[in-house]
Amino acid sequence: MTSSLGGLRPSADRLGRLLNLVPYLLARPGIEVAQAAADLGVTQRQLKEDLELLWVCGLPGYGPGDLIDMAFDGDRVTITYDAGIDRPLRLTPDEALALVVALRMLAETPGMGNRDAIERALAKIEHAAGDLADAPVAVRMPGSDDRLATLRGAVERGRALRITYYAQTRDETTERVIDPIRLLMVEGRAYVEAWCRRAEAVRLFRADRIDALVELDEPAAPPPSAELHDVSDGVFSPGPELPLITLRVGRGGRWITEYYPCEDVHPDRRDPDEWVVSLRVTDLAWAQRFVLGLGPDATAVSPPELVARVRDAATAALDAYAAPAGETF
Repeated sequence: MTSSLGGLRPSADRLGRLLNLVPYLLARPGIEVAQAAADLGVTQRQLKEDLELLWVCGLPGYGPGDLIDMAFDGDRVTITYDAGIDRPLRLTPDEALALVVALRMLAETPGMGNRDAIERALAKIEHAAGDLADAPVAVRMPGSDDRLATLRGAVERGRALRITYYAQTRDETTERVIDPIRLLMVEGRAYVEAWCRRAEAVRLFRADRIDALVELDEPAAPPPSAELHDVSDGVFSPGPELPLITLRVGRGGRWITEYYPCEDVHPDRRDPDEWVVSLRVTDLAWAQRFVLGLGPDATAVSPPELVARVRDAATAALDAYAAPAGETF
């Protein structure tokens, strides 16, 4: 996302970077700034901004000997005082319980590797936390247990499936036969990646949107040319071939800049309290429903077809509300 608003970077993301940055630098004294930026996946400018912020972070008192300190030698940086971040972590009961729940969820995640390592970490935390080992916490993944079990079994047995699937982007339910390839978890949701015989392409199907499924008596047979999706940045990877829409959003709609990948965000010249946001969408029908769902917090700016769609749909809705009582359409 490009933006002239420094405040658009999610504060939670920056906090995560800062918490990772200190132990990273402690383990690599004298590392070049360029190398550190490359390792951490940020620009050198962003890393320098984070280092400047670290200089005012530390322990209560916030005087000499309380704040994190570092030394620069040319383009190299060394943490000279870590303000106690290298001390052993002491978890509160609530923090320990949160970790137990998270690890139990990971252990149940479809397709999760290193399950043994997860189980070992879970056992250590439960042992250290005492009573948490028997905490009455039930972990269920998105989608019913039966559905996930059937999907997992089909993948393991190499069987084709007939599914009834709701596609939210097109707001339609279809029946199709798929050749499952793998189960995976992306952004907290379970998906089955499969060759879709109807689309003749690899597709990701969200488990909780599969309304019905039946395992067939035929083997799954995805073609050798089938390529798996790279979901490291999420399920939706917008490309230049997709429609680009521009919206004007108020304060109540700014959340979309953190939830959806945006190509541009900048203040509206006429009203700084509003932002102009550009993002790619799968199709304009979805974009129409999206804008209408945002209500007064968003206005469609472009393309003209989207503006017309939103205007016509909103007008039809208002006309329906204005109809005399008892009149049907």
